[in-house]
Amino acid sequence: MAGPVLEMRSIVKTFPGVKALSDVTLTVRPGEVHAICGENGAGKSTLMKVLSGVHPHGSYEGEVLFEGETCRFKDIRASEQHGIVIIHQELALVPYLSIAENIFLGNEHAARGVISWNDTLKHASRLMRRVGLDDHPQTRVADIGVGKQQLVEIAKALAKEVKLLILDEPTAALNDEDSGKLIDLILELKNQGITSIIISHKLNEIERVADSVTILRDGRTIETLDVKAPETTEERIINGMVGRDLDHRFPERTPHQPEADAAPALEIRNWTVHHPIDQQRKVVDDVSLSVRRGEIVGIAGLMGAGRTELAMSVFGRTYGRYAQGTVLKDGKEIRTKTVPEAVAHGIAYVTEDRKHYGLNLMDTIGRNISLSALGKVAKRGVVDDHEERKVAEGFRKSMNIKAPTVFEPVGRLSGGNQQKVVLSKWIFAGPDVLILDEPTRGIDVGAKYEIYTVIDQLAAEGKAVVFISSELPELLGMCDRIYTMAAGRLTGEVPRSEATQEVLMRHMTKDKR
Repeated sequence: MAGPVLEMRSIVKTFPGVKALSDVTLTVRPGEVHAICGENGAGKSTLMKVLSGVHPHGSYEGEVLFEGETCRFKDIRASEQHGIVIIHQELALVPYLSIAENIFLGNEHAARGVISWNDTLKHASRLMRRVGLDDHPQTRVADIGVGKQQLVEIAKALAKEVKLLILDEPTAALNDEDSGKLIDLILELKNQGITSIIISHKLNEIERVADSVTILRDGRTIETLDVKAPETTEERIINGMVGRDLDHRFPERTPHQPEADAAPALEIRNWTVHHPIDQQRKVVDDVSLSVRRGEIVGIAGLMGAGRTELAMSVFGRTYGRYAQGTVLKDGKEIRTKTVPEAVAHGIAYVTEDRKHYGLNLMDTIGRNISLSALGKVAKRGVVDDHEERKVAEGFRKSMNIKAPTVFEPVGRLSGGNQQKVVLSKWIFAGPDVLILDEPTRGIDVGAKYEIYTVIDQLAAEGKAVVFISSELPELLGMCDRIYTMAAGRLTGEVPRSEATQEVLMRHMTKDKR
């Protein structure tokens, strides 16, 4: 049997105030798909950045061997020259360049400093066929979906004669169809002899695509398992990730019993919104729904159903062109034309895109938490730093945000901890209604449970919660009622007692036009 293609021995990586990796060992066999899983902050991405030269040799302790040779990569280009290519969760593509230009960016087909566009387009077409992309190579990356952009990244890796492909949460932003296509491609690359390392929180994906799985927890290697072995169960992987059994994936919840005479905390009537560019197209079409205090109401739908468009348009009309509809709070019509108006009426929106719209990644935990309600920590228009720090410290402890201090930049936190900061920010504003858009996307099972517990507690305190999610088990586990959407319209309303994945999917795939 051939020796390992990759060995990482006793890797230690320290950042100021935090030991991210502590004596981590990883062994990958040639031609396999090797999964790495663990909670957010377990050290998965940091380990791959050590391997790929993002964290250069000398900035960490330990030894990296690739194809039997000791490697001392000084930067990412050095690792790519050995055939190690990493595709980060945040795609490194230039949106206004073409697919072909992106594939060969920094690796151009050129002679005497002049790019040969004929060679570029010919080779780009060949690589695109290999990954299943049927677009024209001169199509702008901005004009294709996220699923296809992932394929462009893989074609870009193949152009560098990749031997070891590292994919960091490759399906986190993809729908089920695009995720399936990407998994199929990884398996096809395996058949072509390419070794892959995949970081994923989706245990069903790991079961389908991986040969081995290494579990990290708190910066340490817990164990490496053969995915196909009978003893490798989902429960064992979860236990390794979180260090405890999760007998229940969701907090135990007593279904909400609304008061007979109480008006809904939030009611939306006949809400219609047009696409911001194509004004003939309705992205939200005559939608009416309601949520009462103490209730968690879900919204389910496939990609393009209009869930996020509905949420953003209600919250300050931040998406699309408003056509008609009213918003009522506690039975009285309110104006939500702007975000400040919506916030003033006690409505908060936790966006699905926390990095772009939910947080200032360069600022601290403390500043991010206070942003939604600066007036609460200000005196005569000046922010009281002591009060801001005290508030942030309270949330750091109550939300279990893993950071040494509240002065830590949010950009350095793991995805799960960033999401806790977003939730803290809006909880601090003291809303009556929280609209949560994919609140656990890209977060491990342990952090998910903590966020579910926070959401459940908010409902118990009398908050009204609208919960948008692409994960049907999540909606079934958390919600009192679930609305379904398709093509911008409501297609069903299902009480908790009647909700199953099959029932929801049946409603999500029908169109009431």
